[in-house]
Amino acid sequence: MISILKKELNSFFSSPIGYLVIGVYLIINGLFLWVFEGDFNILHAGFADLNSYFFLAPWVFIFLIPAITMRSFSDEINTGTIEILKTKPISITQIILGKYIGALLLVLLAIIPTIIYAYSVYQLGNPIGNLKIGTTIGSFLGLLFLASSYTAIGVFTSTISKNQIVAFIIAVFICFFFYYGFEALANYNLFGNNDSFIKNIGIKNHFDSISKGVIDTRDLIYFISITTLFLFITKIRIQNEK
Repeated sequence: MISILKKELNSFFSSPIGYLVIGVYLIINGLFLWVFEGDFNILHAGFADLNSYFFLAPWVFIFLIPAITMRSFSDEINTGTIEILKTKPISITQIILGKYIGALLLVLLAIIPTIIYAYSVYQLGNPIGNLKIGTTIGSFLGLLFLASSYTAIGVFTSTISKNQIVAFIIAVFICFFFYYGFEALANYNLFGNNDSFIKNIGIKNHFDSISKGVIDTRDLIYFISITTLFLFITKIRIQNEK
């Protein structure tokens, strides 16, 4: 697994992909949060928090993470090297985890620099330190769990098609539907008394819950389950790939 992980990280940073992903993420968030006029601008919000960042980041990840993962297996399937990988003395599970962790580490490297946003808001608060630390830590943790789910979805969709663009589009759709689709269905009251259950299937409800700073085991189990589910069906897809 370590060899696959190193290979993935080398492929990200031996080409512009890794630097581009981190740069795009930081630039988009930086411009909306600190430069552009509008509802997301922290300096014009009038109170010290990072709600704008934690609202914006999941939407940016819906497009950015599929862009990272779209080549994970689609490239291997397209070139036929997936068969070579399967004959190596490592299990399919280790191959999948190597690619998954490699992509997730790249996302984590994009998130880490944004911790400076919390420090900036902490210093800009009146008085200094007027920032809800528990809520902020919970939000960062929720963002990490959300990224882990998106990454698992992206790795799975990369096994569906040899075409990376197709894999990207499918991943964007599934991530969007899991994040907002179930929430939208519940808000339209299409399922009557089951609306609350439908909302709980979606990622947004659990992300919002963790972002309040209260770590509920139900939210943790949910994110772990989503990640495990998509990695499991990825394994089935790879085993059946001929």
